[in-house]
Amino acid sequence: MSIRSKYDVFPSSPIGEKNQGISTGLDVEWEPLVDYRRNEVSENTIHGAISWFSGDKLIHSFGGNVLCYGRSMMKLFYVKIFVEDLAKELDWKQKAISVASHNGSAEHIEAAQSILTESEWGLMQTPLDLPLVQFGRQVRRPRRWFNNSSGHHAALLKGCRMRGWPRVGYTLPNHKLFKAYMEVVRSYLGSDWQPKRVARDGDGLPTAAMTVKELAHCYAGIAKNRDEDWIWEAMIREPDLIGGFNRLDTTIMKSCEGKVIAKEGADGLLGLAVDHSDYPNGLGIVIKIAHGWNPQATWYLARATLGVLGFQLRNPYPLRRQKAFIVPGIVPESLQNRLENIPTWDEWDPDHDRWYFEAGV
Repeated sequence: MSIRSKYDVFPSSPIGEKNQGISTGLDVEWEPLVDYRRNEVSENTIHGAISWFSGDKLIHSFGGNVLCYGRSMMKLFYVKIFVEDLAKELDWKQKAISVASHNGSAEHIEAAQSILTESEWGLMQTPLDLPLVQFGRQVRRPRRWFNNSSGHHAALLKGCRMRGWPRVGYTLPNHKLFKAYMEVVRSYLGSDWQPKRVARDGDGLPTAAMTVKELAHCYAGIAKNRDEDWIWEAMIREPDLIGGFNRLDTTIMKSCEGKVIAKEGADGLLGLAVDHSDYPNGLGIVIKIAHGWNPQATWYLARATLGVLGFQLRNPYPLRRQKAFIVPGIVPESLQNRLENIPTWDEWDPDHDRWYFEAGV
């Protein structure tokens, strides 16, 4: 019997390996963020973590400094490699789709495909996928363009061509693209910053492990330096291209009238970069849901978080015979009294979880 190398099979145990410096979700002190109750009794509690950063200063942290992957939240920073190269090459729709995690609708595909010539389409290495949201006739044949990152990949390929970088292998961590991306991240977090792990993202590109605080630090930098390139303007000009119909990041940007850019990230991330007079060095807020992406719970959190800052975001579609309750710790203590004025239910339909008489049992 041959002896296996430790690289033949990973992981080696269903319990998981213990690696120094790598805190798993089992090690994190998650906090409850949203509580779903039926007639005052908790039925479902959503745990997670949240971090607020302004400039280089931590403003607030709740739920632990979780180590995770930035995933699609970091598309803005990938594209920053090529902002000058692409500034005059792309129109506003193409610029928006370059940082998008889109639904895969016709307008998304059209914008993404327009970035490359048809002869270049075969270079794109997004995984075969179906649209995130399908309308009308259901599409049954997966295509690379339906992948939510197709516009992002197209822009990166165009940027590589303009720089004279090889486009073969552009999704590998030893390519010039990822090395340049790491330098962009270090411009926010410090020249000595190193990721503890690099993994393959859902769209095939490398994604670096970062803490929730580090992610919020990066988004604070986006807010502070919002006028240094076209990314902020592209996102607020074309919010429907960033996510799409009924997507949280799109809805936030349309509601906040150019003062907030938002970006969803798998698995369970929402990044907010906020232009607010109380935070002249920019405000970055990142929400991480412990169990993964939960748009409804994250929507309640975004509504409450932005609400205490003076922004109005509608409630998500109502829960079925439950009500949502927000944990005060999601915002700094100085802002907690404002949460009382942001109801998580709509006044015309708050009471489907009870009868209007005593059961008498």
